[in-house]
Amino acid sequence: MKPLFSARNSALAVAIATTFGLTACQAPAGKAPPPAVTATKTAPADQSLTQRELGDGLYEMAYSQEAGVLYVASAQSFKNVNGGVLYRLDPRTLKVVGETHTDLKNFGMATDAQGKVFYTTNTLDGGVSKVDAQTGKVLQRLMFGGKDKEGDAIGAREILWHGNELYVGAVADPGFISVVDTRIFRLKTRIKNAGKWVTGIIYSPLTDKIYAANGGGEILVINPHSHKIEKRLTAEDGKAYLFLNMAEDPATGRLFVTDDSKQKTTLVFDEHTGKVIKRLPGDALGIKFNAKRNELYISQRQSKKVLVLDGTTYAVKHHWSFSSHPNSLLVSPDGNTLYVTVKQDFNKDMSTKGPDSIVRISLN
Repeated sequence: MKPLFSARNSALAVAIATTFGLTACQAPAGKAPPPAVTATKTAPADQSLTQRELGDGLYEMAYSQEAGVLYVASAQSFKNVNGGVLYRLDPRTLKVVGETHTDLKNFGMATDAQGKVFYTTNTLDGGVSKVDAQTGKVLQRLMFGGKDKEGDAIGAREILWHGNELYVGAVADPGFISVVDTRIFRLKTRIKNAGKWVTGIIYSPLTDKIYAANGGGEILVINPHSHKIEKRLTAEDGKAYLFLNMAEDPATGRLFVTDDSKQKTTLVFDEHTGKVIKRLPGDALGIKFNAKRNELYISQRQSKKVLVLDGTTYAVKHHWSFSSHPNSLLVSPDGNTLYVTVKQDFNKDMSTKGPDSIVRISLN
C-alpha cells in the first residue's frame, strides 16, 4: 500500500477539504478531551450551549436513536497521521463513551432508517465503510476504484441512505454518483454525467426525488427508482456557482442550497417550478431545516458564526459566534438540539492550531 500522505497527496487532501468544507486538523488520536466549556454567544450567558474540544479532523455527525449515541467522523491530521477515528459521544453531555480507530480517514456520515448501522465515507481513498451503531465496529468496507488524472483515488464525499441504497457523490470531473445496495453492500449502479464534483445529496419526501448539488452550479433531480437524472436546476442568472450543501422544507417545497466559494450565498429554489425564489447573502457552508421549529440553521465558516433564521421570513432570529470555524451541522431527531463541528485554522506545514470541537445547542 502506498503512503497515504505524499507531499502531493497532502496538498490534494487540503484542497478537497477546504473546497468542500472538510478542513483537516492534527493531534494524537488517543488524547482525552478536556472538560466541556461554554462558547462565545451573542445572547446573555446561559446553559443552552456547550463546546468540547474533541480531536483533529472532525467532519460530519450521525445520531443513532437505536444506540442512543452521537457519532462524529474524524480524519485526524493531514500531517504524518494515517487513519482516523469514529467518536461515540453521549448526546447530552458530549462525553466520549467510545472510540473506533480506523486505518482510513472518515468524512461524510449517514444512518439507516433504524439507526442500527451508519456509514462513513473514506474520502481520500474513494470508499465507504459500514459501522455497527451499538459497538462502533467496522462491519464492511467498499472501495469504488478509479483514479483521477494524477493517479489518485477519486474522492467519495457526501453520502445519503435511502430505501436500502446508499448514494455516494464522487469528487471528480466529470462527477458521478455510486449507488450501493446496502443489503449485500455491493455497487449496484453508477449515475454518470453528474457535473463537476458532486457535493450535497438529499432525498425529498415531497417529490420522491433525490437532489444532488455539484461544483458547476447545478442541482440534479434524480429518480430513485430508475436512477436517471431527469432535470438540472440552475440559478439562471448568468453567474458561476459552486453549490455545496442542501436542506429542504417539504411542507412548502423549498430547497435550500449553499455556495461558500464563488457567490457566498444561500439560494432558495421552489421545487415545483425549479426557479430561485430567494437569495440570502453571506457566506454559507452547512445548512439544516428544522420543521418542528420552522427554523433554518446556517454555518458560516468565514464569519465564524452559526445563524438561526425564521423559516418563513428568513429573518435572523439569533446567532452564535465562535473563535474558529463552524463546519457541519446536525439536528437531533426530536428537533430540540443542534450539533455543530467547529474547526481550527491550518498552519503552513498543514498542521492546525489545535483540536477541533463539538458543540451542543439546546433549542428549547
